[in-house]
Amino acid sequence: MTNPFILIARIRVKEGKVQEYLKIAKEADDAVKSSEPDMLIHTFDQDPTDPLEFTWSEVYRTSEAMVHHINNPAVVAYVEKHQEIADKFEIEVYGNITDETIKAIQALKCPLQAL
Repeated sequence: MTNPFILIARIRVKEGKVQEYLKIAKEADDAVKSSEPDMLIHTFDQDPTDPLEFTWSEVYRTSEAMVHHINNPAVVAYVEKHQEIADKFEIEVYGNITDETIKAIQALKCPLQAL
């Protein structure tokens, strides 16, 4: 059963690490676009007023698609590298998701706000 929902991830990169962050973000973005058909929308934007702030906007077809995303090897590598080069990683979810999906997101050890 489909139950689309929106995920917003807000990132703040450490000073001097933007180019390194853009590289790992592109690697993850390319891999996700080619391997996750149940991610309906996947955008990556830099804040026009603060070059250290970034936002991922993602729409998933199902909760299972989010669990698949978290376990995607490119995403796993991104999260590991991210911890070294970013000061903030916060996730907001809008819509209904399963308990399994909540637990998978919480395992990333970043603040989660499920609305």
